[in-house]
Amino acid sequence: MISKKFAVIGIAGYIARRHVKAIKDTGNIIVATLDKFDNVGYIDDFFPEADFFTEFERFDRHIDKIKRQGNKIDYISICSPNYLHDSHIRFALRNETTAICEKPIVLNPWNIDALQEFEQHTGFRVYSILQLRLHPSIVALKKIIDDGPKDKIYNVNLSYITSRGNWYHFSWKGDNEKSGGIATNIGIHFFDMLAWIFGKVRINTVNYSTKDTAAGYLELEKARVRWFLSINYNNLPDEIKKLGQRTYRSITLEGKEIEFSEGFTDLHTLSYKEILNEKGFGLEDARQSVEICYAIRNAKPTGITGDYHPLCRKLIN
Repeated sequence: MISKKFAVIGIAGYIARRHVKAIKDTGNIIVATLDKFDNVGYIDDFFPEADFFTEFERFDRHIDKIKRQGNKIDYISICSPNYLHDSHIRFALRNETTAICEKPIVLNPWNIDALQEFEQHTGFRVYSILQLRLHPSIVALKKIIDDGPKDKIYNVNLSYITSRGNWYHFSWKGDNEKSGGIATNIGIHFFDMLAWIFGKVRINTVNYSTKDTAAGYLELEKARVRWFLSINYNNLPDEIKKLGQRTYRSITLEGKEIEFSEGFTDLHTLSYKEILNEKGFGLEDARQSVEICYAIRNAKPTGITGDYHPLCRKLIN
């Protein structure tokens, strides 16, 4: 098999390492990388010959030069901050490459419409990394729901607290205009997974929303979802604090825990295998989770009333 040539935008970011490993694991090569930060020494373990740029203008010129030399890039992987995804996807398509982008693929639903037009115009595809859809436990759960009673509405609780320090609020992640806020930054993959399993949105209500915590109620075709997302350590359940842990993740279905703590290691590699076989998740697949998070970001909180998540009681006290 002939190796495909990749470029990576945002090579210094945390999630980029999973993309770099996936490219290596699938037998392909990275020839060019970009990041304004230069703490990228880890790529020596994967692709030490890859060119590295800290300025977009020089990276742009380099990609154009190698294209004109007949060594055109096949794929550009995008691991940059959320608000730059749309621009970097357009850059990839303009340079006649397939774009592979981390979640969220964009922040606003109308950006998906524009990118679909861009796909049609250029003839190149955009793929999103929606790796939870490939997790064996999640795939098995979807089959159970699909094969179950057609009129059953399931009760689901989603809880995800991943404690972050003060740095978070001073980075792009703490800026709603750049990250999309808590729901987008730490919750979009869960919302994508739940909508993939339980269907389209009927009701999307936000009970509570601050810079570090959001909670609400999401009614899907086959599920009533009470969700709670936070980066605030104080919102952790007491039993988790006693264990000295800073992260808590739980999804329950009809009161029973959905166990999927294992099996995450190679999901990016599996995602890349699917994309390389032209079976990856495209723009339309990513649409519903973008719409959910956009609605949450722009909703006026109703207050902690009605059918709210049990962890909201911590916010009242």
